[in-house]
Amino acid sequence: MNPEAIGMYRTANRAALKYVKNAAAKGERPYPPVLDEMLDISMVAGYADLGVINIPAELIVGTKTLGRVFALAGNFMPLLEEGSEFAAKWTTLYSSQLDEGIRDPIKCYEYLGKFYVEEGNKRVSVLRAVGSPTIPGQVTRVIPRWSEDPAVRTYYAFMDFYRRSGIYGLDYARREQYAQLQAALGFDPDHVWTEEQRRGFSAGFVKFRTAYEKLDRSGCEATSAEALLGWLKVFPFSAIKELEPAELEKKLLALLPDIALQDSPSPIEVSTEPEPEDEGKGLFSKLFSLGKTEHLRVAFIYPFDPDKSAWTRAHDEGRKYLEERFGDRIDATAYRVYNRNDFETIEAAIEDGAQVVFATAPPMIGACRRSAALHPDVKLLTCALALPYTGVRVYYGRIYESKFISGAVAGAMAASDTVGYVANYPIVGVPAEINAFALGVRMTNPRAHVRLVWSCTPGNPLKELEDQGVEVISNRVAATPEEAHRALEWGVWRRGGDGVLTPLVTPCWNWGRLYERIILSIFSGGWDNIFSSKAINYWWGFRSGVTDVAFSDALPEGVRCLAEYLKGGLTDGLISPFASRILDQNGAVRVDAGADLSPEQVLGMDWLCDNVDGNIPRYDEILPRSHDMVRLLGLHREELPPEKEEQQL
Repeated sequence: MNPEAIGMYRTANRAALKYVKNAAAKGERPYPPVLDEMLDISMVAGYADLGVINIPAELIVGTKTLGRVFALAGNFMPLLEEGSEFAAKWTTLYSSQLDEGIRDPIKCYEYLGKFYVEEGNKRVSVLRAVGSPTIPGQVTRVIPRWSEDPAVRTYYAFMDFYRRSGIYGLDYARREQYAQLQAALGFDPDHVWTEEQRRGFSAGFVKFRTAYEKLDRSGCEATSAEALLGWLKVFPFSAIKELEPAELEKKLLALLPDIALQDSPSPIEVSTEPEPEDEGKGLFSKLFSLGKTEHLRVAFIYPFDPDKSAWTRAHDEGRKYLEERFGDRIDATAYRVYNRNDFETIEAAIEDGAQVVFATAPPMIGACRRSAALHPDVKLLTCALALPYTGVRVYYGRIYESKFISGAVAGAMAASDTVGYVANYPIVGVPAEINAFALGVRMTNPRAHVRLVWSCTPGNPLKELEDQGVEVISNRVAATPEEAHRALEWGVWRRGGDGVLTPLVTPCWNWGRLYERIILSIFSGGWDNIFSSKAINYWWGFRSGVTDVAFSDALPEGVRCLAEYLKGGLTDGLISPFASRILDQNGAVRVDAGADLSPEQVLGMDWLCDNVDGNIPRYDEILPRSHDMVRLLGLHREELPPEKEEQQL
């Protein structure tokens, strides 16, 4: 008898006994599960012969029949004593594996992605003992009867994926994740993988899984396949093969918090107000008395030239405001990018010494996340809302407060019971703006309805409202207070009987105030005092000075006084636009009388008030130019079919 084979059997037997002991302590079955005991014929829709495939060893979990299952522990290691007939056959097989390898395929059944051996239990045991990553097997698939069971629904999606890829071992909990992987790798939905692509992916995934499983993943329940989806949102698949294992683990560790949040029901922590200033201390006395950082280099990343884009110009005014307020304690440099994935420009800013980076448009989040994984000491922020990424904080303003005041003005100034509203994108936060405006209109004119149109759909929304005789119309938010009333693309205005257009009130941004407060929090150490495993989203309103309203000189004094009163109440937290009984368009009660909505509920709005005439457009109803924004920030972006990326294999 081969001494090495006997030694290996003893080692495998000890592993089996240890498994049984641990299973008993947990009250679990110590033997492999039996497929025949799990299945009822009513659960089966049919069978499919998959031929001989290389089965990932870890997916072989049980046996087809009861047979000699008690000879094996649940890890397929041998339980019977060394002098048994089973042990003799096991050691003979092991010797064969040493001499020429075990080539005869096992026979097994696959059900819901797991494999159950009908013939070849000892072969599986030996090959598992020697650490073989795959085991050849003649496989019959058991197709479950269709049901609404999430596991069955996900498995049907896997079968579609397998027909194209021929890949096993990707453990996804949600059916759409298979399509997401296909798209992330750069393949069309119906693309059939070549043998070269299959091998390239399998080799890369084994390396990725090995690195991922080495990490301390406390609090992260994502599978290796789910972690791969998180990786592909930041780094290409090719990087897995190019990186040394230690560097791969380092980058994965940086992404781990985001991976852990992928399926969290509440991945975002909303910061609705900046840090309060100390009583008796002004802004800069606090800065210099508590300052922990002496000087900051700040980079602003712009998607457009400030002289050609009102949006970028507003952020550039904020940059200049920082320089004026902080003097020589701040170096604030602007950088221009020409596409949303311009990672190199952000890297250049960091190479220039930037310690803080403000990317001023939502599509830059991907490039920022990649830089965040490479530079954990750099503070990166993107102007966006409701994005669940811990490495990059996002910031925006509660512009719905300004819209509430605008609605009150519009309702008071409309001679008819119809007010127009032009919305931009069906993205997170926009329904709250529409509803706040509608509630403001109702407050000053209980009979009025808001006629909703969208600039992201075909047609001319302003002309549509004008053709319908709507005299008071709310258009876009002004980039800055100085931009207000300069053009009819901003704010609320009224068309008089003589056709003269009169501006009334304009919601507007003051980004300098937001940048000032964030930089102050970094100087004082407040940035680092936020301890959260969630993604930080700054969502500040009137109290912070980030959002505002600009009143036209044409606004009647009484209406202006009402608007100023509302602004004061919102600033002091005494008024909330949603603190009343609110019905949606279907008559359902969304807010009870005397109640209010949390910031998370406001962000999650996907419904419209009952005095809004119009709807939220579907993805297939909006113009192609708006698709990227809706995919990134849309109300139900997770339900959209994934968009193909550049080919990775």
